[in-house]
Amino acid sequence: MIELKQLSKQVNSGRNQLTILHPLDLVIPAGQFAAILGPSGSGKSTLLGLMAGLDTPTTGEVILAGTAITRLGEDALAAFRSRNIGFVFQAFHLVPTATAVENVQIPMEITGRRDAKKRAKALLESVGLSERAHHYPAQLSGGEQQRVAIARAFANEPPILLADEPTGNLDYANGLRVFELLRRLNRETGTTLVMVTHNEELARTADRAITLRDGRVVLDNPKVSIEPFPPG
Repeated sequence: MIELKQLSKQVNSGRNQLTILHPLDLVIPAGQFAAILGPSGSGKSTLLGLMAGLDTPTTGEVILAGTAITRLGEDALAAFRSRNIGFVFQAFHLVPTATAVENVQIPMEITGRRDAKKRAKALLESVGLSERAHHYPAQLSGGEQQRVAIARAFANEPPILLADEPTGNLDYANGLRVFELLRRLNRETGTTLVMVTHNEELARTADRAITLRDGRVVLDNPKVSIEPFPPG
């Protein structure tokens, strides 16, 4: 479960303070697929970064699977993330000098998992890339690279997966395939999935849609009436 308590984020902008995220309370139950929508600058990626412990809030707490990560020291937080959080980025962030299977192995090798290579191969098979296991990122299409990134995110069987615009750099067909893959893995593994997206069509198929505007939640879970917002 993900629980946010009076979470906010402000940054200095010249002599003024800019509020990126106003204090909010939010609970996402274990196993839920929640989509976070909103125009550019609404605070979506900031919220996801705070959930992941990649950024420090100005106020409030982030509680993941019963652990208040905002109270952890740097080393303890890094260890918690490696065991409990998978992250999928818009830009893939694969290691260019490592093959697909080696990229998937990396997080398991960090945690000392003995069956890293075997599991990496199984994960690539689950995302339909068993025949591309020994190809380097430059030899893969954008959609294939993102599928490798998803396999890597699931490597340590995290209870929570956070995805920041995972279809943003893909064409419609590949974006849809990646989205359906995330949805399938969410259902099969019971992993809590939180995905930032601009795509309202995809968001409508999530368990829950949360819309941000100007750093505030303006709609929560209105699956049949997601408020439209301008592109940007």
